[in-house]
Amino acid sequence: MKELYKAFLWGGILFIMLFGNSSCEDYLEKGEEAIVSEEEAFKNFKNFQGFIEEIYNCIPDKQKSYWTTSWNWGDDEIMNPEADWHMVHQVDIGNFWAWQAGRMAQNGSWLDKDNADPSSTNKFDHAIWPHAWYSIRKANIGLANLDKLTEATQEEIALIEGQLYFFRAWWHFQLMQYFGGMPYIDEVLPAGEQLSEPRLTYEECADMAGSDFRKAADLLPVNWDNTGPGSQTPGKNQLRVNKIMALGYLGKNYLWAGSPLMKNGAETGGGNTYNYDVDYCTQAAEAFGELLSLVESGQTQYALVEFDYEDIYNHESDADTKYSDIFYTTGQGWLMPGSTEAIFRGPSPDANGSNWNTTKTFGPKVQGLVEHDNIIHQPTANYVNLYGMENGLPLDDPESGFDPNYPFQNRDPRFYHDIVFDGFQYVNSSMPEDMEYLRYASLYTDGPMRQVSNASRTGYFYQKLVPHTANKYDGAYNWSGNLHTYLPYMRLADIYLMYAEACAAAGGATYSASNFSKTAEDAINTLRDRVGAGHVAAKFTGDPQLFMDEVRRERAVELAFEGFRFNDLRRWLLLTEEPYNIKTSQEFERVEDDSFYEDNDPRDAQVANFREKVILTRQFGKKHYWLPLKISDTSMYPEFSQNPGW
Repeated sequence: MKELYKAFLWGGILFIMLFGNSSCEDYLEKGEEAIVSEEEAFKNFKNFQGFIEEIYNCIPDKQKSYWTTSWNWGDDEIMNPEADWHMVHQVDIGNFWAWQAGRMAQNGSWLDKDNADPSSTNKFDHAIWPHAWYSIRKANIGLANLDKLTEATQEEIALIEGQLYFFRAWWHFQLMQYFGGMPYIDEVLPAGEQLSEPRLTYEECADMAGSDFRKAADLLPVNWDNTGPGSQTPGKNQLRVNKIMALGYLGKNYLWAGSPLMKNGAETGGGNTYNYDVDYCTQAAEAFGELLSLVESGQTQYALVEFDYEDIYNHESDADTKYSDIFYTTGQGWLMPGSTEAIFRGPSPDANGSNWNTTKTFGPKVQGLVEHDNIIHQPTANYVNLYGMENGLPLDDPESGFDPNYPFQNRDPRFYHDIVFDGFQYVNSSMPEDMEYLRYASLYTDGPMRQVSNASRTGYFYQKLVPHTANKYDGAYNWSGNLHTYLPYMRLADIYLMYAEACAAAGGATYSASNFSKTAEDAINTLRDRVGAGHVAAKFTGDPQLFMDEVRRERAVELAFEGFRFNDLRRWLLLTEEPYNIKTSQEFERVEDDSFYEDNDPRDAQVANFREKVILTRQFGKKHYWLPLKISDTSMYPEFSQNPGW
């Protein structure tokens, strides 16, 4: 990232804000800033851009915000008991206060840090809550000083203004999706005065954020490489805010505002899960349609990556844009993941650090197969069940062809990319003879890789975000592997999914935006065509609720373990509802002899007594649809009220 920004960073951050503790008051209301000179700080593009660079630096890397961390807080993941101080476990027990630094053993989560520092290049020093208020104020200061940008072209002025509008909206949106309606700060609040900014409704915030995102989309280019300032750093502008990012978040902002939780309120419960706000969803579809029209007409640098699941399953892919490159890269000189599909990402300054943090928290620790402490991310069996069949049907459909005696046959191709299942060859390299029993994943009930403390509690591991070769013998996490992990905040597949959901809510499977020809059904099938899965069945497209169920299942599979599920369940009013409040394991016995896996594809293995077992049930109430605000903040002034139930 230092390389990416160096052409602008030399201008420096001439305008330094005094950084306090983690209360939002410290960011909303500041004393006099230390100014080198207002005229000097904002007079030209390079100086002004140097001022903005710090906002980019504030974007947290949710995978690597601590030595070990968690970001999948829905029904999608569970960790082993040693990880009980991680946010995923705290959510499981209903302790939503744990997002705050000081509320559990870990230094908060990627949502909060008590040592947050916007100027730091240490990945541990960034978090959403403190940096949001800081960056919002900074964006407002920039907008208030646009008139001082006198030594600039109109193109340069538009680039500066567009970034500021985008970031003001983006940071507000990050707060809104977890906490609900907030004060929308669109001016520089004077120092020394009592704060009185009220909490707005979610819809009021969304309207203001939508206005800012729209302004940003109208001001920003599709590709910075094609601008005067961007031409100075060709090929290194991928993270700079552009028109596509602004349109993506414009649509997401409106889709979230139109979602069942925001329309109906938490107290109405899951009975309103299909009750969307049609007006907001129509606006969302139009924003996504504008974006997708640009993409599919070849006017952008974005495209869905190739997916050859047989090559990926065998780790022999020769595709130019591999699906796994969205999430991690190996042997590519620490190239930041994302490929042509990542739309919005923050900086990733410590590439090798991911080897010693994220990559070692996946997979078994049995006999030191992965050298790290016993912190293991594991997909739940209930979530793995969402991966349907190659023909496109869900497992529980009577026509799907799913056979519990051969549960790993003919599954959705993404299952084979994402999931480590019983019999899968986990280690490729040579092993000591006494370790050979760990070469093939032994994930059957009571198998060696089913120990609770250092293996799988659920009968599965996953390899979507980190290759299974990140183990002691294959050594992908060694320095020589150049393994770099990063999860994008937004990628192109997500745009198709959100477009489909917005269209489905506005008019069903056959609805399309006025500016894009594909229907909701077409958008889902675009993603299924990419991976080689069957289209949405006609019996689902004719029923609005059944079709929405398929849209949501497709979203769960395509975006699995990327950190979206928790907020999706909340906005759909499903967090408290069965079966979304349980986490299960997969139990079964092997029929095949162990030698079967040496000469045969584990997808073809027969098993016996295939069943699920509930590990835990999450006891949630209506208050859990929103996270609690900090008591120190809700005590500042009456208008900044706490979320209901907390």
